[in-house]
Amino acid sequence: MAYDAVDLPVARTQPPILNAMTIDVEDYFHVSAFANVVRPDTWDGHASRVEANTDRLLAMFAEARVRGTFFVLGWVAERYPGLVRRIAQAGHEIASHSYAHQLVYDLDAETFRADLRRARGLIEDLSGRPVRGFRAPSYSVTERSLWALDVLIEEGYTYDASVFPIHHDRYGIPSAPRHAHRVLRPAGSLIELPGSTAVIGPAKVPIGGGYFRLLPYSLTTWAIGQLNRADQRPAMFYLHPWEIDPDQPRLAASSVSRWRHYNNLAATEARLRRLLADFKWGPIEDVWPVGQVAAPQPVEQLA
Repeated sequence: MAYDAVDLPVARTQPPILNAMTIDVEDYFHVSAFANVVRPDTWDGHASRVEANTDRLLAMFAEARVRGTFFVLGWVAERYPGLVRRIAQAGHEIASHSYAHQLVYDLDAETFRADLRRARGLIEDLSGRPVRGFRAPSYSVTERSLWALDVLIEEGYTYDASVFPIHHDRYGIPSAPRHAHRVLRPAGSLIELPGSTAVIGPAKVPIGGGYFRLLPYSLTTWAIGQLNRADQRPAMFYLHPWEIDPDQPRLAASSVSRWRHYNNLAATEARLRRLLADFKWGPIEDVWPVGQVAAPQPVEQLA
Protein backbone atom coordinates (compact mmCIF):
# COMPACT_ATOMS: atom_id res chain seq x y z
CA MET A 1 0.00 0.00 0.00
CA ALA A 2 1.51 3.37 -1.04
CA TYR A 3 -0.58 5.54 1.27
CA ASP A 4 -4.17 6.21 2.32
CA ALA A 5 -5.91 9.20 0.77
CA VAL A 6 -9.20 10.92 0.12
CA ASP A 7 -10.11 13.40 -2.58
CA LEU A 8 -9.74 17.10 -1.80
CA PRO A 9 -12.40 19.66 -2.75
CA VAL A 10 -11.30 22.62 -4.84
CA ALA A 11 -12.36 26.24 -4.70
CA ARG A 12 -15.20 26.34 -7.21
CA THR A 13 -15.01 29.35 -9.49
CA GLN A 14 -16.92 30.46 -12.53
CA PRO A 15 -15.27 29.53 -15.84
CA PRO A 16 -12.47 29.90 -16.60
CA ILE A 17 -11.13 27.71 -13.78
CA LEU A 18 -8.31 29.15 -11.69
CA ASN A 19 -5.11 27.13 -12.19
CA ALA A 20 -2.01 27.10 -9.97
CA MET A 21 1.11 28.83 -11.28
CA THR A 22 4.20 27.64 -9.40
CA ILE A 23 7.90 28.45 -9.74
CA ASP A 24 10.75 26.38 -8.25
CA VAL A 25 13.35 29.05 -7.46
CA GLU A 26 16.69 27.38 -8.11
CA ASP A 27 19.71 28.00 -10.33
CA TYR A 28 20.79 26.06 -13.41
CA PHE A 29 23.61 24.27 -11.54
CA HIS A 30 21.27 23.03 -8.79
CA VAL A 31 19.52 20.59 -11.12
CA SER A 32 19.66 17.02 -9.82
CA ALA A 33 20.63 15.68 -13.24
CA PHE A 34 23.87 17.67 -12.96
CA ALA A 35 24.73 16.46 -9.44
CA ASN A 36 27.53 14.21 -10.72
CA VAL A 37 29.31 17.09 -12.45
CA VAL A 38 28.52 20.00 -10.08
CA ARG A 39 29.06 19.17 -6.41
CA PRO A 40 27.23 21.33 -3.84
CA ASP A 41 30.54 22.51 -2.38
CA THR A 42 31.34 24.10 -5.77
CA TRP A 43 28.03 25.95 -6.26
CA ASP A 44 29.41 29.28 -5.08
CA GLY A 45 32.07 29.04 -7.78
CA HIS A 46 29.51 29.10 -10.60
CA ALA A 47 28.09 32.26 -12.13
CA SER A 48 24.63 32.59 -10.60
CA ARG A 49 21.72 33.61 -12.80
CA VAL A 50 18.76 32.84 -10.54
CA GLU A 51 18.18 36.39 -9.30
CA ALA A 52 18.01 37.97 -12.75
CA ASN A 53 15.90 35.14 -14.17
CA THR A 54 13.42 35.24 -11.28
CA ASP A 55 13.15 39.00 -11.61
CA ARG A 56 12.24 38.48 -15.28
CA LEU A 57 9.47 36.13 -14.21
CA LEU A 58 8.24 38.62 -11.63
CA ALA A 59 8.06 41.30 -14.33
CA MET A 60 6.16 38.96 -16.66
CA PHE A 61 3.68 38.07 -13.93
CA ALA A 62 3.18 41.73 -13.01
CA GLU A 63 2.49 42.57 -16.64
CA ALA A 64 -0.03 39.72 -16.91
CA ARG A 65 -1.50 40.48 -13.46
CA VAL A 66 -0.80 36.94 -12.31
CA ARG A 67 0.10 35.85 -8.79
CA GLY A 68 1.72 32.49 -8.14
CA THR A 69 3.45 30.29 -5.58
CA PHE A 70 7.25 30.47 -5.44
CA PHE A 71 8.95 27.40 -3.93
CA VAL A 72 12.21 29.03 -2.86
CA LEU A 73 15.44 27.12 -2.31
CA GLY A 74 16.96 28.07 1.04
CA TRP A 75 20.44 28.27 -0.52
CA VAL A 76 19.10 30.95 -2.87
CA ALA A 77 17.29 32.81 -0.08
CA GLU A 78 20.49 32.94 1.97
CA ARG A 79 22.48 34.53 -0.87
CA TYR A 80 19.77 36.71 -2.41
CA PRO A 81 17.60 37.97 0.47
CA GLY A 82 16.35 40.90 -1.58
CA LEU A 83 14.88 38.50 -4.12
CA VAL A 84 12.77 36.77 -1.46
CA ARG A 85 11.53 40.15 -0.26
CA ARG A 86 10.62 41.21 -3.80
CA ILE A 87 8.64 37.99 -4.35
CA ALA A 88 6.70 38.61 -1.14
CA GLN A 89 6.19 42.32 -1.83
CA ALA A 90 4.70 41.46 -5.24
CA GLY A 91 1.98 39.49 -3.47
CA HIS A 92 3.05 35.96 -4.36
CA GLU A 93 2.74 33.00 -2.03
CA ILE A 94 6.09 31.72 -0.76
CA ALA A 95 6.80 28.06 0.01
CA SER A 96 9.89 25.89 0.52
CA HIS A 97 11.92 23.95 -2.04
CA SER A 98 14.32 22.65 0.67
CA TYR A 99 17.64 24.26 1.57
CA ALA A 100 20.28 22.23 -0.30
CA HIS A 101 18.32 20.68 -3.21
CA GLN A 102 19.16 17.10 -2.22
CA LEU A 103 16.96 14.23 -3.37
CA VAL A 104 14.74 13.24 -0.46
CA TYR A 105 15.17 9.49 -1.04
CA ASP A 106 18.94 9.91 -0.62
CA LEU A 107 18.50 11.38 2.88
CA ASP A 108 17.49 10.03 6.26
CA ALA A 109 14.62 11.52 8.28
CA GLU A 110 16.73 13.67 10.59
CA THR A 111 18.89 15.09 7.79
CA PHE A 112 15.71 15.94 5.89
CA ARG A 113 14.22 17.56 9.01
CA ALA A 114 17.31 19.70 9.55
CA ASP A 115 17.27 20.81 5.90
CA LEU A 116 13.56 21.70 6.18
CA ARG A 117 14.09 23.78 9.30
CA ARG A 118 17.07 25.65 7.87
CA ALA A 119 15.19 26.59 4.70
CA ARG A 120 11.96 27.53 6.46
CA GLY A 121 13.71 29.73 8.99
CA LEU A 122 15.50 31.68 6.28
CA ILE A 123 12.48 32.09 4.03
CA GLU A 124 10.07 33.10 6.80
CA ASP A 125 12.50 35.62 8.28
CA LEU A 126 13.06 37.26 4.90
CA SER A 127 9.48 37.21 3.60
CA GLY A 128 7.71 37.92 6.88
CA ARG A 129 5.20 35.22 5.97
CA PRO A 130 4.57 31.69 7.22
CA VAL A 131 5.78 28.87 5.00
CA ARG A 132 3.01 26.26 4.78
CA GLY A 133 3.94 24.34 1.63
CA PHE A 134 6.85 22.22 0.41
CA ARG A 135 8.00 20.80 -2.91
CA ALA A 136 10.86 18.31 -2.91
CA PRO A 137 13.75 18.73 -5.33
CA SER A 138 13.00 16.73 -8.48
CA TYR A 139 9.69 15.49 -7.02
CA SER A 140 11.73 13.06 -4.92
CA VAL A 141 8.96 11.95 -2.56
CA THR A 142 8.46 8.47 -3.97
CA GLU A 143 7.32 5.12 -2.59
CA ARG A 144 10.71 4.72 -0.89
CA SER A 145 10.60 8.14 0.76
CA LEU A 146 7.01 8.39 1.98
CA TRP A 147 8.47 8.80 5.49
CA ALA A 148 9.15 12.39 4.42
CA LEU A 149 5.41 13.10 4.61
CA ASP A 150 5.50 12.19 8.31
CA VAL A 151 8.36 14.65 8.86
CA LEU A 152 6.43 17.38 7.04
CA ILE A 153 3.38 16.71 9.22
CA GLU A 154 5.49 16.81 12.39
CA GLU A 155 7.03 20.09 11.25
CA GLY A 156 3.59 21.65 10.78
CA TYR A 157 3.36 21.89 7.01
CA THR A 158 -0.15 22.23 5.58
CA TYR A 159 0.52 20.83 2.12
CA ASP A 160 3.11 19.01 0.04
CA ALA A 161 3.54 19.24 -3.74
CA SER A 162 6.23 16.58 -4.23
CA VAL A 163 4.43 13.62 -5.80
CA PHE A 164 4.12 13.15 -9.56
CA PRO A 165 1.70 10.31 -10.49
CA ILE A 166 3.81 9.13 -13.45
CA HIS A 167 6.65 6.78 -14.38
CA HIS A 168 10.03 8.54 -14.56
CA ASP A 169 13.61 7.40 -14.11
CA ARG A 170 14.13 9.80 -11.16
CA TYR A 171 10.73 10.21 -9.55
CA GLY A 172 7.05 9.37 -9.58
CA ILE A 173 4.38 7.27 -7.86
CA PRO A 174 2.29 6.02 -10.80
CA SER A 175 -0.46 4.66 -8.53
CA ALA A 176 -0.95 7.96 -6.66
CA PRO A 177 -4.15 9.94 -7.28
CA ARG A 178 -3.95 12.44 -10.12
CA HIS A 179 -5.81 15.17 -8.26
CA ALA A 180 -5.44 16.99 -4.93
CA HIS A 181 -6.04 14.72 -1.94
CA ARG A 182 -5.41 14.38 1.76
CA VAL A 183 -2.85 11.73 2.70
CA LEU A 184 -3.20 9.78 5.95
CA ARG A 185 0.10 8.90 7.64
CA PRO A 186 1.11 7.56 11.07
CA ALA A 187 2.03 11.14 12.09
CA GLY A 188 -1.32 12.57 10.98
CA SER A 189 -2.56 13.91 7.66
CA LEU A 190 -1.29 16.24 4.97
CA ILE A 191 -2.72 17.69 1.78
CA GLU A 192 -0.92 16.42 -1.31
CA LEU A 193 -1.05 18.53 -4.46
CA PRO A 194 0.43 16.29 -7.18
CA GLY A 195 2.00 17.38 -10.42
CA SER A 196 -0.78 17.65 -12.98
CA THR A 197 -1.40 15.14 -15.74
CA ALA A 198 -4.02 14.71 -18.45
CA VAL A 199 -5.01 11.34 -19.86
CA ILE A 200 -4.79 10.01 -23.42
CA GLY A 201 -6.00 6.41 -23.37
CA PRO A 202 -3.67 4.53 -21.01
CA ALA A 203 -1.04 7.31 -21.09
CA LYS A 204 -0.62 10.36 -18.85
CA VAL A 205 0.58 13.70 -20.22
CA PRO A 206 2.54 15.66 -17.55
CA ILE A 207 2.13 19.43 -17.40
CA GLY A 208 4.91 21.96 -16.76
CA GLY A 209 8.70 22.14 -16.46
CA GLY A 210 10.63 20.16 -19.02
CA TYR A 211 7.40 18.76 -20.43
CA PHE A 212 6.33 22.32 -21.23
CA ARG A 213 9.57 22.98 -23.08
CA LEU A 214 9.92 19.65 -24.86
CA LEU A 215 6.33 18.88 -25.86
CA PRO A 216 4.37 20.93 -28.40
CA TYR A 217 2.67 23.96 -26.88
CA SER A 218 -0.66 22.70 -28.23
CA LEU A 219 -0.32 19.50 -26.20
CA THR A 220 0.13 21.49 -22.98
CA THR A 221 -2.91 23.64 -23.69
CA TRP A 222 -4.93 20.55 -24.60
CA ALA A 223 -3.90 18.89 -21.32
CA ILE A 224 -4.82 21.91 -19.20
CA GLY A 225 -8.06 22.22 -21.12
CA GLN A 226 -8.92 18.58 -20.43
CA LEU A 227 -8.41 19.10 -16.71
CA ASN A 228 -10.44 22.31 -16.68
CA ARG A 229 -13.32 21.22 -18.92
CA ALA A 230 -13.66 17.45 -18.72
CA ASP A 231 -12.48 16.95 -15.14
CA GLN A 232 -13.58 20.37 -13.81
CA ARG A 233 -10.23 20.50 -12.02
CA PRO A 234 -7.45 23.08 -11.82
CA ALA A 235 -4.04 22.35 -13.28
CA MET A 236 -0.79 22.63 -11.32
CA PHE A 237 1.82 24.21 -13.62
CA TYR A 238 5.49 24.52 -12.63
CA LEU A 239 8.61 26.08 -14.13
CA HIS A 240 12.17 26.96 -13.08
CA PRO A 241 13.74 30.40 -13.62
CA TRP A 242 16.60 28.84 -15.62
CA GLU A 243 14.07 27.58 -18.18
CA ILE A 244 13.67 31.08 -19.64
CA ASP A 245 17.46 31.56 -19.90
CA PRO A 246 18.91 30.27 -23.21
CA ASP A 247 22.26 32.02 -22.50
CA GLN A 248 23.08 30.05 -19.35
CA PRO A 249 26.45 28.24 -19.25
CA ARG A 250 26.53 24.72 -20.67
CA LEU A 251 27.64 21.98 -18.28
CA ALA A 252 29.41 18.76 -19.25
CA ALA A 253 26.64 16.34 -18.30
CA SER A 254 25.39 13.22 -20.07
CA SER A 255 23.81 13.63 -23.48
CA VAL A 256 20.37 12.74 -22.09
CA SER A 257 20.63 15.27 -19.26
CA ARG A 258 21.89 17.96 -21.62
CA TRP A 259 19.02 17.34 -24.04
CA ARG A 260 16.44 17.47 -21.27
CA HIS A 261 17.89 20.61 -19.75
CA TYR A 262 18.88 22.76 -22.74
CA ASN A 263 16.40 21.87 -25.47
CA ASN A 264 13.94 24.66 -26.37
CA LEU A 265 15.20 27.12 -23.75
CA ALA A 266 14.97 29.91 -26.32
CA ALA A 267 11.26 29.23 -26.85
CA THR A 268 10.13 29.03 -23.23
CA GLU A 269 9.61 32.71 -22.43
CA ALA A 270 7.34 33.28 -25.42
CA ARG A 271 5.42 30.10 -24.62
CA LEU A 272 4.98 31.18 -21.02
CA ARG A 273 3.64 34.57 -22.05
CA ARG A 274 1.05 32.81 -24.22
CA LEU A 275 0.15 30.47 -21.38
CA LEU A 276 -0.38 33.35 -18.95
CA ALA A 277 -2.87 34.83 -21.43
CA ASP A 278 -4.58 31.59 -22.45
CA PHE A 279 -5.63 30.45 -18.95
CA LYS A 280 -6.49 31.90 -15.57
CA TRP A 281 -3.72 31.61 -12.94
CA GLY A 282 -3.23 32.11 -9.22
CA PRO A 283 -1.23 30.88 -6.22
CA ILE A 284 -1.89 27.52 -4.58
CA GLU A 285 -3.50 29.21 -1.58
CA ASP A 286 -6.23 30.62 -3.86
CA VAL A 287 -6.78 27.42 -5.88
CA TRP A 288 -7.17 24.81 -3.14
CA PRO A 289 -8.80 25.61 0.24
CA VAL A 290 -5.90 23.91 2.01
CA GLY A 291 -6.66 25.46 5.36
CA GLN A 292 -10.35 24.50 5.35
CA VAL A 293 -10.36 20.72 4.85
CA ALA A 294 -11.71 18.61 7.68
CA ALA A 295 -10.47 15.15 8.67
CA PRO A 296 -11.41 12.74 5.86
CA GLN A 297 -14.32 10.32 5.98
CA PRO A 298 -14.39 7.73 4.51
CA VAL A 299 -10.84 6.70 3.58
CA GLU A 300 -10.01 5.40 0.12
CA GLN A 301 -7.39 2.64 0.24
CA LEU A 302 -4.79 3.12 -2.47
CA ALA A 303 -2.77 0.14 -3.69
